Amino acid sequence: MSRVLWRPSPERAAASHLARFQQRVRPEATEYRQLWQWSIEDLAGFWAAVWDDAQVLAGRRYDRVLDEPRMPGTRWFEGARLNYAHNLLRHDGDAPALIGAGEGRDDEVVSRRELRARVGRAQRGLRELGVRAGDRVAALMPNCVETVVVMLATTALGAVWSSCSPDFGPMGVVDRFGQIRPKVLLTADGYRYGGRVHPLRDKVTAVCAALPDLQAVVVVDFVGLGLDVGGRQTVDYGRLLGDGAVEPEFAQLAPDHPLFVMYSSGTTGPPKSIVHGHGGTLLQHLKEHRLHVDLHAGRDTIFWFTTCGWMMWNWLVSALAGGVPAVLYDGSPTFPDATALWRLAERLGITHFGTSPKFLAACASAGVVPSAVADLSGVRSVLSTGSPLSPEQFDWVYASVGDDVHLASISGGTDLIGCFAGGAPTLPVRRGELQCRFLGMAVEAWGADGQPVRGKGELVCTRPFPSMPVGFWGDEDGSRYRAAYFSEHPGVWTHGDYVEITPEGGVIVYGRSDTTLNPGGVRIGTAEIYRALEPVAEVADAVVVGRPAGGDIEVVLCVKLAEGARLDDDLAARIRATIRTATTPRHVPSHIFAVGDIPYTISGKKVEKAVRDTITGEAVHNRDALANPEALDEYAGLPLPRGLD
Repeated sequence: MSRVLWRPSPERAAASHLARFQQRVRPEATEYRQLWQWSIEDLAGFWAAVWDDAQVLAGRRYDRVLDEPRMPGTRWFEGARLNYAHNLLRHDGDAPALIGAGEGRDDEVVSRRELRARVGRAQRGLRELGVRAGDRVAALMPNCVETVVVMLATTALGAVWSSCSPDFGPMGVVDRFGQIRPKVLLTADGYRYGGRVHPLRDKVTAVCAALPDLQAVVVVDFVGLGLDVGGRQTVDYGRLLGDGAVEPEFAQLAPDHPLFVMYSSGTTGPPKSIVHGHGGTLLQHLKEHRLHVDLHAGRDTIFWFTTCGWMMWNWLVSALAGGVPAVLYDGSPTFPDATALWRLAERLGITHFGTSPKFLAACASAGVVPSAVADLSGVRSVLSTGSPLSPEQFDWVYASVGDDVHLASISGGTDLIGCFAGGAPTLPVRRGELQCRFLGMAVEAWGADGQPVRGKGELVCTRPFPSMPVGFWGDEDGSRYRAAYFSEHPGVWTHGDYVEITPEGGVIVYGRSDTTLNPGGVRIGTAEIYRALEPVAEVADAVVVGRPAGGDIEVVLCVKLAEGARLDDDLAARIRATIRTATTPRHVPSHIFAVGDIPYTISGKKVEKAVRDTITGEAVHNRDALANPEALDEYAGLPLPRGLD
């Protein structure tokens, strides 16, 4: 049993949305796991309770919550007519809705009333450009207020929104937007990162040339460079909004009407274009924000460090539906130094601070003690996702950020635009564990025989949930959709994570199951090796992969060394001994190499599959999806012995 690091006070637990919800819908449930069990057994009763608890705005209420609970193919909230943007803009008045911040920009506070007004004007501008329900509006934008305004204007119309981060390479953008053939592109003239201005003119020109259906480009003057795309109608953002007051109109749509097109990372093949609908996205986010993250209107402010190319941006903005302001930050998280975001939390009164293990590791490596550089007494929760949070990082948060914060490591994905497991405000936080499986998510760990296991197994979801994708764009017969999630276990969602469900109901994530190592037939999660390396100060970062050799799999470890460190025989021996002591002899790498950098996606995920494919001579597609694609080149030349299977 993992050590308990934090428990909510009885007063804090009792004041949570989750405690109130539990008392209202299942007063006989004395434990969270009883509430969870009911939520997956009575799907219709649970999701109807979520709808009512969040007071969803709908032009027409549903006739029934769901039909036959099958995967894929379940239809949710049949008969309902609603609009995602309508629910996000339901709150009026002078209270803040959005707070824009970032490198080289003054903080911008936008009230609920002003946001609604801007969305109405942007909607009018999009209509004048010919945008109608079902059309696609794509964005190559920084994380800023203007992006949210146009997203809400687009989705209010019933048009479909899709976005990429401006640091994607041009082919990475085209690989995504080229699939959905947008009518309008929203872009900035550039962005700031790490103290530098990065112009976007050449990138936008190349992208526009590859999008034949594009009719107009809307340009935001973000860095003062200006941008004009030859041969395309170019509209300044200010002109799009125009003058005068106009109320937004909200198309009332079926719950499965396309809302967002999201994309898989695309580092080992063409990115999947995942379509999410108005109803499922809204209900999933309302459930997570209220019952698991415990966001309260009038009290809380939420921040997540994210770009517009990661699902956490969409998740963050959905906080508006609960009347909670969202902080939008664009720039480097460590510029001018690793204290920047902690100082932001103090300045803007952030109560829920969303981040990643990579950022927390950067702070720890830099010797930053956040509570010593900023007043974080208002931070109630630290949230983390993107990769597993190591046990040592749990320790660091409680030692360096605050001893009375709710630390919630969460796990889900773009595929469900939400979470399978994460935090709960009424439960204790155990070292190295996600607190629980989320309500309404029938998550189990399965072995290769398709049966639940005690211990490590494949993360599956055995019952449907509303935010399952509507489908993949262009996948008319649904074959690619079924192959992605249901080929291994028909009728059961197989997610691709390697996990363990603890006896206390927590979840330990060991990494992606498609990069699970199998030396000697023993399944090993890569996160186990990363955790074992935490005490080795000379190792700043690492990536570990499996390589076929001699009829088996050998473990290859590549380490990025701390400044001044050198990979000699003594350090290699200490690394092996540390891993052996913390895990098992099977985990010990056959090969250890020092590398200049570890490749990550733009959304901050370590790309083990791309490293594995590189060292085994396989092609790596869509390198533009990487934040540092040049890092892969070094792996192709690693001096590994010949004789691969």
